[in-house]
Amino acid sequence: MPVRERRSLTNGQRFRVDLDYSDVTASKPEKSLLVKVNKTSGRDWRGRISSRHKGGGNKKLYRIIDFKRNKDNVPGKIMSIEYDPFRNSFIALVNYRDGEKRYILAPLGIKVGDPVQSGANADVKIGNALPIKNIPVGTMIHNIEMAAGKGGALARSAGAFASLVAKEGRYATVKLPSGEQRLIHIDCRATVGQLGNLDAKNVVLGSAGKMRHLGRRPAVRGVAMNPCDHPHGGGEGRSPIGMPSPVTPWGKPTLGYRTRKKRKISDRFIIMRRA
Repeated sequence: MPVRERRSLTNGQRFRVDLDYSDVTASKPEKSLLVKVNKTSGRDWRGRISSRHKGGGNKKLYRIIDFKRNKDNVPGKIMSIEYDPFRNSFIALVNYRDGEKRYILAPLGIKVGDPVQSGANADVKIGNALPIKNIPVGTMIHNIEMAAGKGGALARSAGAFASLVAKEGRYATVKLPSGEQRLIHIDCRATVGQLGNLDAKNVVLGSAGKMRHLGRRPAVRGVAMNPCDHPHGGGEGRSPIGMPSPVTPWGKPTLGYRTRKKRKISDRFIIMRRA
């Protein structure tokens, strides 16, 4: 999907780059698949900020997405491609032959009217979901389960895809978008193809107001604070951070500091780390 640059009629539009949404075919979502989600606004029950830089934003309803793709052997048809305010990838409304409707993540190249299906007997076509043991090596996949039946957890953002590198015994080797190579059980499901909306990474918000519409509040630099508020704070006038590397407001190193739990039980499934 191409992007379009705004004419600089106002300062807020000078650097703004938007999607043209030419692939979106429906303006209103399916009411039966909407759920109200309460906003926390970044504050806890005492009214104090517990998640910084969050709050406000436009009202939005959550779309129930079928990450499990467990409606086996029932043909479905794509009814519409829609925008989802909770993710940067588009979603597709599927109408199954028995009358049930579900949302799925919209792969690249899928169109209204295309057939989709789930299950071990499904064809290896874009948008179909089937166990990894039935997918040929070298296929691009997304929405990959980490545990069979739990639902897709990997490669779910716009433009993401993983590569099925090899299959040996009960496990398959999958190369994730980060470069990490990981063992996935062959009974876990994945969807064939690459996710759409490739230009999501090229969007430039361009204004503070657009950030507030997304629920993002201003972020103040640490060097502009007082020493009691941030380790970078203090000094006369503009001053450097005064330490070998930047740290968080709570003193934890940033820029490469690894936060993954040591001796995590799933480490044995990682063949090659993204680093």
